Amino acid sequence: MLKEEKLTEAVLGAAIEVHRELGPGLLESAYEQCLSHELKMRNISFARQVDLSVKYKQFHLDCGYRMDIVIDNKIVLELKCVDEINDLHKAQLLTYLKLSQMQVGIILNFNVPRLKEGIVRMVL
Repeated sequence: MLKEEKLTEAVLGAAIEVHRELGPGLLESAYEQCLSHELKMRNISFARQVDLSVKYKQFHLDCGYRMDIVIDNKIVLELKCVDEINDLHKAQLLTYLKLSQMQVGIILNFNVPRLKEGIVRMVL
């Protein structure tokens, strides 16, 4: 069984609903706000723009990193509106997972004809 499978399914259902309503072409901030509304309507616990410090040796440094949405302190969502998800986007999510000590992350690229084509799920 996949880690956080049921929660992931619920989140993806919410994201697909947002994409179905809005389609591609908007700014990332619009999708973030609409997805937040959809998650709230579905009673899915989340936080937006979650600060993420960098741990260097014994120090925690505030370097200005923010995770777009964190679901139930278990899943990191990184929202994108790009032509395609590339290795840099994947590396960013992996870094967020490592720094946050969460194990499941999802990149959602809303700039695609069907959201299914813009989903990348990563597990540490």
